[in-house]
Amino acid sequence: MSNSKKKTSIFGITTATSEKLDERRWNKTFRRNAKIQIAKQKEFPHKISAVTKVWDGDKDEKRYLKNYSSKEMRK
Repeated sequence: MSNSKKKTSIFGITTATSEKLDERRWNKTFRRNAKIQIAKQKEFPHKISAVTKVWDGDKDEKRYLKNYSSKEMRK
């Protein structure tokens, strides 16, 4: 894979390697909230974004860079 390069210069603004723990936390909150609403016989939310703030995660944003080095474009 010595010739493997990115086609676009879009990079994440983060120091986190993964968002796995955040996704677990969001899903746990969503499931808990849905169970409570079902027990109360009310309509429960159908999306995670209705229960939690998904922008609070470690990897929350990406940016397009115009000036980039060839090292940054390597996979």
